[in-house]
Amino acid sequence: MQRHLYLEIAWAAVAALAAPAYGAERVTLSNGFAMDCNHHAQIEGRVRLYLSSGASSYIEMRPEDVTGIEQVPDPAPLAVSRESSQSQTKLSPADLNEMLSEAGQEHNLDVDLLASVVKAESGGNARAVSRTGARGLMQLMPATAGDLGVQDSFKPGENVRGGSTYLDALLTRYHENLALALAAYNAGPAAVDKYHGIPPYRETHVYVARVIHEFNQRVRSREAQDRRAAGLQVTSRASASQ
Repeated sequence: MQRHLYLEIAWAAVAALAAPAYGAERVTLSNGFAMDCNHHAQIEGRVRLYLSSGASSYIEMRPEDVTGIEQVPDPAPLAVSRESSQSQTKLSPADLNEMLSEAGQEHNLDVDLLASVVKAESGGNARAVSRTGARGLMQLMPATAGDLGVQDSFKPGENVRGGSTYLDALLTRYHENLALALAAYNAGPAAVDKYHGIPPYRETHVYVARVIHEFNQRVRSREAQDRRAAGLQVTSRASASQ
């Protein structure tokens, strides 16, 4: 039986966060974390961090929670090293789907969910390296890969097994809440636990929205194909009976 994924997410907020406008300021927080925003303002004794150029999407914080704000260039959504981009491991869609299907069966995860994570993380490039050092199809950080027993994150099979194991553990930890599990996959469980929900990081909000949107599209497409296949079977049986 396929596990039931509980989606608890503010879709209006995510839609606003998913707009392709990235932050121009980096805010350092007193807890040691940092986040990017478009701009900020002091309003009624609070620091308001705007996540886009408009005024409708923002996070309010206490002044003492903000230790510094600096101007930064707009970040790229995913940085891939020059060496990696020139030497992508050749992996056919069929091979990737077989790997994801095996991992999905082992961990009771929908193959379309795993495919959606792979697309968001690496675009299917087994040699992808992010600007933070995450590697491979499911973008495993070296420390996380080590904890999962992954010896070489650039080997697609190892990477997919490790990433699927990690996602499975996160879904169990957050009681099948897919949005929280994806947020933890992106920002780390410590950040999700600290904020008791999706952390106020634009990158994480965009990531969660992107994966869930892709997952929903894939599921709808699969269901439509199943309906067409069922319709063809009925038509074939009717023709055979005549």
